[in-house]
Amino acid sequence: MILPGAVLGVLGGGQLGRMFTVRAREMGYQVIVLDPDHGSPAGAIADHHIAAQYDDAIALEEMATKCAAITTEFENVPADVLARLAERVPVRPGPEAVAIAQDRIAEKAYLQREGFPTTPFQVVRSPDDLARAWDAVGSPALLKTARLGYDGKGQASVTDRASLTDAFARFRGASCVLERRLDLEAELSVVLARGVDGELACFPPIENVHVNGILYTSTVPARVTTALTDEARDLAMSLAARLEYVGVMAVEMFVADGGALFVNELAPRPHNSAHFTLDACVTDQFEQQVRALCGLPLGDPRLISPVAMINLLGDLWHDGDPPWHNALSRHGVKLHLYGKHHPRPGRKMGHLNCLAGSADEALALALDAHQALAAPAPAPAPAAASTS
Repeated sequence: MILPGAVLGVLGGGQLGRMFTVRAREMGYQVIVLDPDHGSPAGAIADHHIAAQYDDAIALEEMATKCAAITTEFENVPADVLARLAERVPVRPGPEAVAIAQDRIAEKAYLQREGFPTTPFQVVRSPDDLARAWDAVGSPALLKTARLGYDGKGQASVTDRASLTDAFARFRGASCVLERRLDLEAELSVVLARGVDGELACFPPIENVHVNGILYTSTVPARVTTALTDEARDLAMSLAARLEYVGVMAVEMFVADGGALFVNELAPRPHNSAHFTLDACVTDQFEQQVRALCGLPLGDPRLISPVAMINLLGDLWHDGDPPWHNALSRHGVKLHLYGKHHPRPGRKMGHLNCLAGSADEALALALDAHQALAAPAPAPAPAAASTS
């Protein structure tokens, strides 16, 4: 076990790295962040921030020398960098699992080979593949770049061969996956932790809603049947065990075709949809990340209150800071901001966790609090008349 007082490394300095750093430091660890952005949210609160590229030899030597173990906050750190570090120091999750998750072609092929349900898909590497892929998948469909796509980026909806050809041209010939667009009944994610010894701790399945490809709300408990939540949990745990995964992992799933589950994608890290765990679970996902990285026993993932999480995008900052009082005056609302200094439309700046007596009540509270942040701030109350 790697015990408090040791130095932990994290590759990536965004909000996930920041929340990992907060939890690790609260547990008594020191944290070194490697991220090229001098203003990275995680780097701002770490014990040490190395502002360098992820493949910088000097930076990697410092990480390998000073850190007792290293993790990553996002899947696009080059897998060969993780493999180099793993020769010197424990890296969790391992480079093999990250390599699968950072490439949609590799991911889909792995899921198909291992017998996990996926949407019908075809690989598109060149214009010569377009007709074959279209004939196999049909309409409607989504064309997704194999790498670097997130929050709706690198995706295009296509309805015929002409729109498919145009979309592939916009992606400048990048390797892609063409997927059948399902008639969705729900979107679920399951976030879990798996320890070095194979111990599994699974958070409750999460019901998600996306808008323009970006996660909007996450509600727990998911408002689906108990049988479906059990099936989703079992599927995610089976996948983690098959990968011999160590760390926190999210499995995103579609529900379609009368309640059937389809694996959409894997995220080898903590996940936006599980930010609710910061306020509504005995152990949150970032503490689980620390525990799994350090070989400690995993914490209790039990839900202690129904909750809904709603993302706060940079659009809310169009007239300056949002009127925080409007949301924080509502009972059960918890605010989390990520320390980003430049709000932009579509950029995740923070989130609200909204706790209530039921999932429906929690979601209604989240939507109400979010709407209140788009409204003007309340006028200050008039001062009381003096009686002196």
